Amino acid sequence: MISFCICRYDVALDTNTKGAKHLISFAKKCKELKLLLHISTAYVNGGRQGCIMENPLRMGDNIAREMVLFETPQTFVPALDVENEIKLALVSKKSSAEYALAQMMKNFGIMRANQYGWHSTYAFTKAMGEMMIENLRGDIPVVIIRPGVIESTYREPFPGWIQGNRMLDPVILGYGKGQLTGFPFDPNAVIDVVPVDMVVNASLAAIAKHGGARKSGINVYQTTSSLVNPLVLQEFLRSCYEHFNSMPCLNSNGRPVYVEEFECFNSMDDFSAHLQRDAFKLPGLTTPRKREIMHQYAEHLAGIYKAYSFYSARFDNSNTEDQMECMSEEEKGDFGFNVRSIDWKDYIKNVHIPGVRRHLMKERTMPEINQNSG
Repeated sequence: MISFCICRYDVALDTNTKGAKHLISFAKKCKELKLLLHISTAYVNGGRQGCIMENPLRMGDNIAREMVLFETPQTFVPALDVENEIKLALVSKKSSAEYALAQMMKNFGIMRANQYGWHSTYAFTKAMGEMMIENLRGDIPVVIIRPGVIESTYREPFPGWIQGNRMLDPVILGYGKGQLTGFPFDPNAVIDVVPVDMVVNASLAAIAKHGGARKSGINVYQTTSSLVNPLVLQEFLRSCYEHFNSMPCLNSNGRPVYVEEFECFNSMDDFSAHLQRDAFKLPGLTTPRKREIMHQYAEHLAGIYKAYSFYSARFDNSNTEDQMECMSEEEKGDFGFNVRSIDWKDYIKNVHIPGVRRHLMKERTMPEINQNSG
C-alpha cells in the first residue's frame, strides 16, 4: 500500500528491504513451505511510463537508467547496489547529530529514491525488497501482489470499512472540512485505486492457485484498476464535491461547511500563491499561526502527492484477470476482485467518503452505507 507520509530512509530500509531479506532467509528454513506471498505496491515501478507489465524486479534494476536509454547524449546514472544503500544509510545515520537525524533521513531517502527513478522512499525501499526476494528465493515458489492505492472496502466485511488514513483520505478530509480548496494536479491524470477487500481476495486466489503446486518460480499480480477501469482525478474530485455538497460536514459550532468545486493548479508556485492569498478565508483559521500551520501542511501534502497527481502510467493486470477466470462462478461471488465492476462515482460518493467520515472522522450522524452498493 502507498504511504502518504515521508519515511525515514533507515526505517524504511529496515522494514521494506531488510525485512524482505530476513523473510526469505526464514522461508528457506521452512522445509514444508508451499508458497511465499509478498504484498508489495504497484508503485515499485517508479517513474516508468506507458503500460507497465506484471514483471518481477531484478537485482539492480534502475528506473532512472531505463528512462535515459534513448537520450542523446545519455545522462550518467550510477548503478543501484541494494546492499550499498543499506550500508550508506547506516553510515549517514552514525554521522548525523541526533536532533537532526529524523529530518536528515527523510531528506536522504527522497534524494536516493529520486536519483534512481522512484518517486518516494516508500516505493524505492519496497522495490529493493522485491529485488532481495527475487535474488535470494532459490527454489521457493513466490507470489508478489502489487496493489494500487488501497482504499476502503467494496463489500466485505461491509462497504466502506477503513482503518487509518490511506493515501486519498487527507485530501478528502481537508476538503470536506473546508480547509483545502485546491491542489496542484493534472485533471486527466489517473489515480489507481483498489478496495482493500479486493486485494485480500486476489491474494487468497493466488494462494489457492500456487500454494498446492509447489512449483519454483515467481509470479507477479498487479491488483490495479488504472488500465481496465481508470479513475480520473477530475472525476474523483467531482464526486467528492457532489458528496459534500449534499451532505456537508459540520464545524465546531454545529453549522454546515459548504464547499466549492476543487480548484486545479498547474504548479506548486501557483498553489502556494493561492494558499497565501486565500488562507484567511478558510474556516477555523482565525490566527496567523493557524494559517501558517495549515499552509505548511497543505504544501507538505502537495509535495508528497505531486508524483501521483501528475502520473500518466497505467498498470497492466492481465495476470490478475487471468487468475479470476480460473475461478468458479461461486468463488467469484464469494471472493471477487473484478475491478472492472466498480462504479467509481457510486463508490466514492456513497461508499468510500461515508466510510472515511464514519470510521476516521467518527461522525455519528452519517447515514448507514447501503449494503447493496457495488
